[in-house]
Amino acid sequence: MDMRQLRYFLAIAHEGQITRAAKQLNMEQPPLSRQLKLIEQELGVVLFDRNGKRLQLTQAGEMLRDRALVLMKQFEDTITYVQELGEGVQGVLSIGAVVSCVSLLPPVLRKFTEKYPQVTFKIQEGDHFLLGELLENRDLEFIVTRLPFQSDFQSQHYSVLPLPSDPFVALLPSEWCPPGQRAMTMEELAGFPFLTLKTDRTTGMHLQVFHEFKRFGLEPRIVSECSSVAIAISLVAAGIGAAVLPNSVMRSFAPPSIAKVAIADAHFHSEIGVVWLRDRHLSKSARHLMEMLVEQI
Repeated sequence: MDMRQLRYFLAIAHEGQITRAAKQLNMEQPPLSRQLKLIEQELGVVLFDRNGKRLQLTQAGEMLRDRALVLMKQFEDTITYVQELGEGVQGVLSIGAVVSCVSLLPPVLRKFTEKYPQVTFKIQEGDHFLLGELLENRDLEFIVTRLPFQSDFQSQHYSVLPLPSDPFVALLPSEWCPPGQRAMTMEELAGFPFLTLKTDRTTGMHLQVFHEFKRFGLEPRIVSECSSVAIAISLVAAGIGAAVLPNSVMRSFAPPSIAKVAIADAHFHSEIGVVWLRDRHLSKSARHLMEMLVEQI
């Protein structure tokens, strides 16, 4: 079996019909049917259950599809690598970022596009689990994220480039904070109703903040668990509660109804990093952008 036949098989698996797959591949239906038969004969297995016009993958077919997708991505990476040996930095760069890290990108991307105007971007925003899946499927080259990175995949799949850490700050409704106040203690902060960033699957930042409260023997009253930074910020602005979030978040979310103050007696930080698949070749544009992230953040 060669890469051409793998492409044929993946097209049939995706479309579920020989006719539609042939159209996608710009070929006639009979030759594609013959190729599928040759693949099954070579492997000695049935890849599809044929129920009328619809083709359903068998267990063997599902395994081949999953492995073939990885092989095709690796093949495409190899082609990109070879082409880049004789070309400058160009093409489309697909990257991801968790919501709380999005504000770190604009100044770096501006400098990057000035230096490498032939590169365009696809930027995906999401939580660790969505971005981890996109990374695993090789739809993204790397992601900028809070550490540790939590996903459905094993951590040894990833390489991690740490970036400068991001200090936590307290965010309060402006009317709760006296004019000119620039800092408060953990004890003062624990006296306010509290908003925390937490979902059923992402708890890293929540645990880090509440570990710090616990270190001071404090337990703030949680009035809401928020699934995103945007929700937490909007609730602070509405006067629902206070929150502790990384300082860089306020580059994107800075309504005048929110006061940002330092935490005087606790010096803890959110760790940030670039994460990518350990076995993936990164394009020139990805490597140069990563270098700029280290320099600029």
